[in-house]
Amino acid sequence: MKIVIADTPETQVQDHRQEIDILKKGLKDCEIIIHDYDEKRREDFLKEIEDADALLTAYIEIDKEAIERAKKLKIISISATGYNNVDLAAASSKGIGVSPIGEYCTEDVAEFTICVLYALTKNLKKHIHNIERDGKWEYDCAVPNERVENMTLGIVGLGRIGRNVAKKASALGMEVLATEIAINEEAIKGLDVELCSLEKLLQECDIIANLANLNETNYNYFNYDLFANAKKRPYFINMGRASSVVESDLIRALDEGLIKGAALDVIANETEYLDLINHPLTNRENVIITPHVAFYTTTAINAIIRFSCENIIHFLNHEWDKVFRLVNLDEMK
Repeated sequence: MKIVIADTPETQVQDHRQEIDILKKGLKDCEIIIHDYDEKRREDFLKEIEDADALLTAYIEIDKEAIERAKKLKIISISATGYNNVDLAAASSKGIGVSPIGEYCTEDVAEFTICVLYALTKNLKKHIHNIERDGKWEYDCAVPNERVENMTLGIVGLGRIGRNVAKKASALGMEVLATEIAINEEAIKGLDVELCSLEKLLQECDIIANLANLNETNYNYFNYDLFANAKKRPYFINMGRASSVVESDLIRALDEGLIKGAALDVIANETEYLDLINHPLTNRENVIITPHVAFYTTTAINAIIRFSCENIIHFLNHEWDKVFRLVNLDEMK
């Protein structure tokens, strides 16, 4: 039984021992291949999976050609919550299961959101630069804000992460408003959150946080008109997806002072843009950019590894009921 673990070197974990240990304990005689994927050498990858029983990946495109080449493949385990990199119809037609992982970083992203919320409102980047770059000791180098407990947070996207952030913000004394297209009334019971229209959120919030999953309803959702209609010149936090934001409009809103600042864990074309030093969003004292790192704790990484490996084990051991989620179960032949 052959299992291929494949992704680009920069997205692979550095140490595969945990994956190997979990897989070998669950599948006694399995062969495990670690493949560093290179798009320019895709043929090497396709040859590697020709006799593989299982593939573990997060980001490699598994198109119809790849599925046709992988004659023995039974399960594609995605070490991420999304699976749009897999041709689901092609996999289903060959009886190949596709299984992403479940919740693994809600707490981590929520913690990070609160972290950057404080960093923005306390002008942390400005104070650090003033000391370390300019050698100045000036407590009043930036315009101060209200206490956080006196601020109103607006959440766009009240899913698991949004609800967790709302709970934390409420505990800090903040008033929390939220807007969501489809509300799970049961899930929000006990939350000190006011559900409202986007218009009200824009009128009343000091901080607006995008915590929504990307779908057809919120592509380019945060545009110039939205920022221009935000009455209190709020801070903007994006812990969702870069494609929810029209980046040129965000830059314009910052330049025109329509928003006080931004914290972004995602930017457009983040894995392709090489000149980060001269990026129009960098080198701003009111903008915090991090490299898609909100999830990144040892707790979350261990969960990713465990869930994605266990999905392979359960599937190959015909314990389909234990697989977290087979997204194409009904379509598999």
